[in-house]
Amino acid sequence: MLSSDLEPKRNRAVNLSIKNAPEDIVQRLRRRAERHRRSLQGELLAIIEAAAHEEAPATPAEVLAQVRGLGLSTPAEAADIIRADRDGR
Repeated sequence: MLSSDLEPKRNRAVNLSIKNAPEDIVQRLRRRAERHRRSLQGELLAIIEAAAHEEAPATPAEVLAQVRGLGLSTPAEAADIIRADRDGR
């Protein structure tokens, strides 16, 4: 196998299939597609594209830098921030 065989193909369409989708979810997706003036297939592709473009999770070094940037000195302060964030949802 050549290394070029391992590289992702660009602009090549691939068929995907979702089996046994619950009818209530399908109906909600159809209504969502109508609101966006798309076909069901177009709506599903838009959802997949959005999910594929999500930011990559933070690295441990990035998380550590963010925590240090908060200037916390005790675990209790961190717990207060976590509680406030959780309760705000």
